[in-house]
Amino acid sequence: MKLLTKTIRDKMIANGKAQDAVRGTEDEIDFEPVVKLFNPCGAATWLLTELDSEDPDIAFGLCDLGMGCAELGSVRISELESVRGPFGIGIERDIHWRPKKTLLAYAREAWKAGRIVA
Repeated sequence: MKLLTKTIRDKMIANGKAQDAVRGTEDEIDFEPVVKLFNPCGAATWLLTELDSEDPDIAFGLCDLGMGCAELGSVRISELESVRGPFGIGIERDIHWRPKKTLLAYAREAWKAGRIVA
């Protein structure tokens, strides 16, 4: 499965450009996540909001590797696409998931719970 469809990629690039326009000001944007990725063979989950406008392989969002400490940060999409677990199973996109709050709201909840609660 392709992790990012064209529609998702376009939305994340637009979010990245919008964030670039306000970076360094008090007007930084708290987007709703655009996509939820997860490891079906483990506890890792990513809620991603944007792609870097200069390097669209770098995504930003809430990253939880399943070790009790979710954090806001960046991840390379190509690295996620290259992960292979048991039986060759890779990272997947949750096609049924829809965001219900902003990334920062998910982050605050994850910091309290010790994991992303989506």
